[in-house]
Order: sequence, then C-alpha cells, then structure tokens
Amino acid sequence: MLWLRRRGIAFKLSLLVLSGVTLVIALILALNYNVTRRLMVEKIEENAFNLAQSTANRINILLKAAEKVPAGIALTIATLKPDEKELKNLLKDRLAQNPELFGIAAAFAPPTQPPTLDPDRNNLNEPKLHSLYYIRAADNRIKQSPINYDYRFHDWYQIPKVLQQAIWSEPYFGESGRIIMTSYSFPFFRKQPGGQEFAGIVCVDLSLNWLRNVVSSLKIGKTGYAFLITRNGTFVTHPKLDLIMNETIFSIADARNKPQIREIGRSMIAGEKGFTAFTSLTSNQKYWMVYTPLTANGWSIGVLFPQNELMADIHNLTSQMLGLGIAGFFLIMLVILVIAGQITKPLRALAKSVDKIAGGDLETAIPTLKTRDEVGRLTLSFAEMQQSLKEYIKNLTETTAAKERIESELKIASEIQMGILPKIFPPPFPSRPEFDLYATIKPAREVGGDLYDFFMIDDQHLCFTVGDVSGKGVAAALFMAITQTLVKTQVKAQTQRSPALTLEQVNNDLAKDNPSMMFVTLFIGILNIVTGKLEYCNGGHNPPYQLASGTTDNVLPLATTDGIALGVMEDLPFSSKAITLQPGEAVFVFTDGVTEAMNSRDELFTEPRLEEILNRCSSEPATRIAEVVMQAIDDFSTGIPQTDD
Repeated sequence: MLWLRRRGIAFKLSLLVLSGVTLVIALILALNYNVTRRLMVEKIEENAFNLAQSTANRINILLKAAEKVPAGIALTIATLKPDEKELKNLLKDRLAQNPELFGIAAAFAPPTQPPTLDPDRNNLNEPKLHSLYYIRAADNRIKQSPINYDYRFHDWYQIPKVLQQAIWSEPYFGESGRIIMTSYSFPFFRKQPGGQEFAGIVCVDLSLNWLRNVVSSLKIGKTGYAFLITRNGTFVTHPKLDLIMNETIFSIADARNKPQIREIGRSMIAGEKGFTAFTSLTSNQKYWMVYTPLTANGWSIGVLFPQNELMADIHNLTSQMLGLGIAGFFLIMLVILVIAGQITKPLRALAKSVDKIAGGDLETAIPTLKTRDEVGRLTLSFAEMQQSLKEYIKNLTETTAAKERIESELKIASEIQMGILPKIFPPPFPSRPEFDLYATIKPAREVGGDLYDFFMIDDQHLCFTVGDVSGKGVAAALFMAITQTLVKTQVKAQTQRSPALTLEQVNNDLAKDNPSMMFVTLFIGILNIVTGKLEYCNGGHNPPYQLASGTTDNVLPLATTDGIALGVMEDLPFSSKAITLQPGEAVFVFTDGVTEAMNSRDELFTEPRLEEILNRCSSEPATRIAEVVMQAIDDFSTGIPQTDD
C-alpha cells in the first residue's frame, strides 16, 4: 500500500468510491429518470404557458374592446362638447353596439365654486351633480337609470379623478345581487388657461359571466382546473363556487397555513408570470401551476395541472427502481463511511488545532504529518498561516493605533475649521432687525474647503463672502482659513469699500507664494443696509441668485462680473457691479456642491432644480430657505455618499 500512501486524497476517495459504485451502477438508472422527468416537466411547462397565455389573450381582447368605448366617448365630450340630447343618443348607441356591456354612464364634475349658505334652511347647498346612466334590461332593451347617490365619493369616480387615468374596478355584485360585474372608468378634461381641468368620468359596466365561462372551459385531465383573481387576490372564478367573491388567495393561504400560496398570490397580483409546483388550496393534491397576468386590468389567471395524472407512467417506473436504488445506496454508504473514516483521521486532528487557533490561541501546536498528500500540505500551510497571523496581528495593532491618532487629529482640525466660521444663527446681529442672514455648510470629509463669512464694516455696511477652495482635506482647509483672514483684513483696511479692489489684493497675496497651485472661487458682497444697495464682485464663483418680489419668476441670477478664481496668477483685474435690494428681497449664494450633488441615477441636482425650489420658498425667512434647499439636496441624493462640500 506504499504506492497508495503517496497518492493524493482525491485519488484515494475516487478509487474506493468508484469501486463501490461499480457494484451497483447497473441497478441505478438515476440519470435516465432525471433526464426523462426534466424533459417531461419542460414540455408540461411549455404547454402550460401556451394554454394560460392564449386564455389570457382571449380575455384581454374582450377587455381592450370594452376600454375603447369610454375612451371614445370621453374624447367626443372633450372635443365636440355635445349637448345633453346628443350625449344621451351617444351613450345609448354605444351600449347597443356593444352587447358585452351591461351599462354605460357619464358623470360630470360639479362646478368648482364653494357651497353656498341657504338663508331659509340655514345650511349649505352642495354643488349640483349631473350624470347620465343607461343599462341593458333583462329583455335587452336600453333604458335610462338615474344615479341616486353622490357619486363623487365612490371609487369608480374618485380613484380615476385622483390618479387622472383610467382604471378597472374590483369586481362587485350588481343591483340584482346575483351578477358579478366590473367597471372601467375613463376621466375626461376641459382646457383651462392654466392647463387641463378634470371634467368628469365615462364609465362602462361589464358582467363577468362570460369571463367565468372562458376560464371554466379550461379542462386539464380529470382534476385540473383554472381560476382567476383580481389585483387584490379576490377569486373571480373557481371550481369551488363558495370561494368566488368571498375569499382571497391570501385568506385561503392563511387559513391553511401555506406560506407558498401567499408568495404565489403576491407574485400574481404583482403582474408576474410563473410556473411552480403547488399543493391545491382545497385539497392535498399536488399540481404544477402556471400563472400569467391580464394586461388589460392587472388581474391574473392560474391554471393547475395534476402531477399524479401527468407523471403516472414515470412514477410506476420509479417505484420499480426504488428498491434496487435503496439497496445500492446503503451499500455505497457503508463503503464510503469505512474509507472516509480512515482517510479523514489526520484531518480531524488538524481541525481540532485549527479550532483553537480560530478561538485566539495562536500558540496551539499543529500536528506533524510525514505524508506528501493534500493533508500533509494543508498541515504545513496552516503552520505557516499560524506564523503569519501572529505577525499580522502585531502589525494590525500598530496600524490601528496610528489610524486612531490620525482620526483624532482630523476631528480636532474639523472642530477648529468649523470654529473659524460664524455660527450664531438666527439672527447673527440681534440688534439689527432691518436685515436677515443665515448660512450653513456640510463638509464632504472631516475637513473641507468651502467657506463663508460675514461681518459689519461699520453701522451701515455689511460684508459677506462665500467661497470654494480647490481640492479637499487639510490643505484645502488651511487655504480656506488664509483666504478668510485676508478678505477680512483687506475689507477693514480699505476706505473705498470696493469688492473688486478687495479681490485684487487678496488674489495677489494668494498667488504670490502658492507652490501647490491651489485656488479659490470667491463671491464678496457689501450691502448698505440703509439704502439696500449691494455692490459685489465674483471671482470665478457660481453666480448667486437675487430673490426678487412682486414678479412671477422671482429668482434671477446676478449679472456676472467676469472675474476668475483667486490664486491662479498675480495682477488679475476684477470689477464690481451693484444692485439695489427692495424690502423683502434677498440674495442666495451657494457653492457648486449644491448644484453638482448626484443621485443614484448619476443625475446632477443642477441650477434649474435649485431655481424651482427657490421659487417656492423665496418669501420665507433666510433660515427656512437654507433648510428647504438642504433638505431637497438630501432627498435628491439619498443613499449616495457626499462628494463635495
């Protein structure tokens, strides 16, 4: 057996297992059974889908034909505006031309004026309702039937009005209580100067007797059958008549504690197709079930194929082979157990040592094996891994300590940076009620490069700045602090109060000694809070918005001053412009992190979306405007990591 000891473990197992399998291979024809059964199931699945889909198509054709009737009437009402006599004739004609319809109605929206007070009765007069409803009588005559209830609060009117789209209703019992019906409601609109206005509903009623006949006509073997459920899982057709309109597929699943049926029901009402093994809702008989949706109204049809009938022949053959298969199975199992016990003995010893190592005892001794097979090599590998783990843990301990120091320093740097920025809101100047001001910042990393500042130059002039430094991290934060300090120093040192001159001097200071070639975009404004005059200069920053008052479109971008970013090169020219803010008007300044925020579809927030939001809240206080914009950005980029301040 020396030659066998030098062989690999795979060779040993293969040789001995195949020796046992050879004794019983003639008796076990599992492959034949599996292939035969798979082919039969595939054929059954193919035929099942074809049958279910063809039935669904028949039903869809009838439902689609019914949908065209209210759609055409709604188009006629919206475009030709027929009078009541013409509309009555139109409804009667369409009902007569479509024998599958039970009824047809046109219900108009009441006038939009509020209810009036009746002085005599001291109560409210509700708006007058107007509707026309025609039905097909038992003798097939068309007759008018009044709608003697406030239809505005019924699903067939209210749901399509709210959704502004046509819908199929859930099935219901008609006026007689014996006929199951469904309705299709189609909204129509009238044109108004501001767009379309809801004008009413055209609704058709269908008896579902024809649908029950179509589904019940499906016969598969002796015990196969088909059923139909609505979007809510309610049975519309089923061989068990007491289930129809009384139970849902979910109530049956809960009553019989069958989670698989609940999952199938969920898939059916979701409009999905499927083929699955299935135990009957009303018995323990096993079926293959195929289901497919009705595209017209979202209902779903299920067809059940009895497994015992379709698989009877293959089951008989399987029963004959089962006895031989069991005997062969136990014989092979006995051989494998004996052989595996001998081969895996060293593996079990190694496993005990590995378990101790996994528990943290890296000093555990690894068993020593002299064999050259996979077990021997595995033992050697574990010994090497044990040594590597010791070294790794040592290095990890050192690395973790260094990382914690860096994180602590970054946290301190972030606190220092935030401490530089003004953060007393609102208002920053309690003694100056004649103006409102608010600012907020959300860094993308521990420290960032965006900045803002504001301060009173004197009793009449307020200076404010917003900027964005190139890059991120500590370098950007330091450059931000330098920029903020230079701006405040230059503004307070000047007598002209010129934003352009301030940016020229700050640019020269930044560009003079800038080996890293960092730059900052900066907007500066000086506001005379007495006159409302705002003089500003823009150094390559996003154009701010003027939130005007008394206009339809009250968000206007400030005119550009053609300045470029600060710190690029010395002696760059900058120019100022001025506007006068009227009472109630404001200026909204932001960085590119607002408009370049990204969502899960890789779409940017963009200026148009920002303008739309500002239009809605331009009359709010400064604090509220900032909160609305920040919340809109958070909602837009939910689940996406922030990439810019």
